[in-house]
Amino acid sequence: MTSTPTPGPAPLADRSKLQRFAWLSIAAALATIVLKTGAWWMTGSVGLLSDAAESTVNLVAAIGALFALRIAARPADETHHYGHTKAEFFSAAAEGTMIFVAAAFIIWSAIQRIIEPQPLENVGIGLGISVLASVVNGLVAMVLLRAGRQHRSVTLVADGKHLLTDVWTSAGVVAGVGLVALTGIDRLDPIVALLVGLNIIWTGWRLMQESAHGLMDAALPEEENIRVSQILARFATDEVAFHGLRTRASGHRAFADVHVLVPGTWTVARGHDLVEDIEAALAHEVPDLTLSTHVEPSEDPRSYDDFEAEFPVPPPGINPDRPAP
Repeated sequence: MTSTPTPGPAPLADRSKLQRFAWLSIAAALATIVLKTGAWWMTGSVGLLSDAAESTVNLVAAIGALFALRIAARPADETHHYGHTKAEFFSAAAEGTMIFVAAAFIIWSAIQRIIEPQPLENVGIGLGISVLASVVNGLVAMVLLRAGRQHRSVTLVADGKHLLTDVWTSAGVVAGVGLVALTGIDRLDPIVALLVGLNIIWTGWRLMQESAHGLMDAALPEEENIRVSQILARFATDEVAFHGLRTRASGHRAFADVHVLVPGTWTVARGHDLVEDIEAALAHEVPDLTLSTHVEPSEDPRSYDDFEAEFPVPPPGINPDRPAP
């Protein structure tokens, strides 16, 4: 049997509302591109140029996130029985790729300027503009991360992390330009930009890993698996047991299936009532989870020949006050 989840933090029908966060990211990218390009034009800093280039990458990534959220919001259809939520993982992979592109440009520009250092101009005004752009990105990043975690959106979390890398880039660039102004050593600007580029590569690599895990149907996080097994344990008695629990994540949706062992003498109606209660409890307490159950006779040896996860359901006794079905 399969249960349909009760409305959680962001039901599938309301996923289209998340697109407004993507539009916010696009607006922030446009604003910071204008600000940072102006800062580079005034100072001639390769660090600020690299910073502006990363904001351009942010714009492309934000547009990709918007399309991914639109696709992920589509309900299941004749050719996609489990919905379209995995589109968010493709967006996260694209975000990681874009971060690599930005980092490569930053590193290349930094190496060129290390070889041929150039003096900076109008440093104070340029730094002020860059700091303003960083504040914009930082605020939007926090909004995206909070919304992404609340609504279990991989796309919004990835976009938020991407903007945070931009904030760190800007912080490094400001530090480099400031050091040049204080010391007069022009090579400090590209050296700091080079270090920032290497740090951005690490962020992009982590995003790519998270996306790959999702596309490979990775299990839910350990704490969620434990939560599922604890809820199942409430229904475990001397007659009822569980095994073969499996979970996977698909964007903001979660899927699980488990085998329910009951005496072979039970009627179909009695087994049906039990799994209905189990599915209802999980749908209520674990947002966006769809559970599939399979009832098996506990006396049949074939009932035990199944996959066993690393998070087995605890034996009876976890909730001894619950009467047997």
